[in-house]
Amino acid sequence: LATGPRQDSSIFYEFRTYDIKPSKMKEFLEMVNKYFHFRTAHSELVGFWYTELGAMNKVFHIWKYDNFAHRTAVRQALANDKDWQGKFMSAALPLIEKQYNEVAYLVPWCQLGTPPKEGGVYEWVTFQMKPGGPALWGEAFRAAINAHINTGYTKLIGVFHTEYGLLNRVHVLWWNESPDHRAAGRHSAHEDARVVAAVRDSVRFLESQENALLIPVQCSPLK
Repeated sequence: LATGPRQDSSIFYEFRTYDIKPSKMKEFLEMVNKYFHFRTAHSELVGFWYTELGAMNKVFHIWKYDNFAHRTAVRQALANDKDWQGKFMSAALPLIEKQYNEVAYLVPWCQLGTPPKEGGVYEWVTFQMKPGGPALWGEAFRAAINAHINTGYTKLIGVFHTEYGLLNRVHVLWWNESPDHRAAGRHSAHEDARVVAAVRDSVRFLESQENALLIPVQCSPLK
């Protein structure tokens, strides 16, 4: 099945999700803030969050790579980094119950954005789409995203579609000033005829949807 046009370069993003033992979340986050500079010395961290709503006891982080050879070189360097392995990994692994990763590209019509200010919250929305990729659902999905942007209550950070992991999946990262600001904006959007029409057109290609509210950790570049 054709995926249609994608990114103009080989740059991709790796999403890593860790399930943390419930009694160890505080300890894990303290270790991240203390030692994660050993990890970011090797490659670019886009953002690091813990989940507040929609999922419990999870952390989620996004890494940017120039290409797959770049990622391979980084992984090899990390395996040989005594500070990273000794000070963080050896202590962190017993706190983690499960790990999951995905590789994704930005959709062709989206650039990675930044929030207008620090101090807000992030919403991670996952759409499981019908097979076919952006060539099938891209224009309708873009119209639905733009309809929400045009309401003015939310800020788009990025739209990604998967290359490794569960396929035909689209992830959208939003920023809002607060959970209450997001709730008020969603209420207004649901009464906006333009948003309703765009969403109705897009859901023709939708199989399921899930979202989570994310809080950035201290060391996250996106705050």
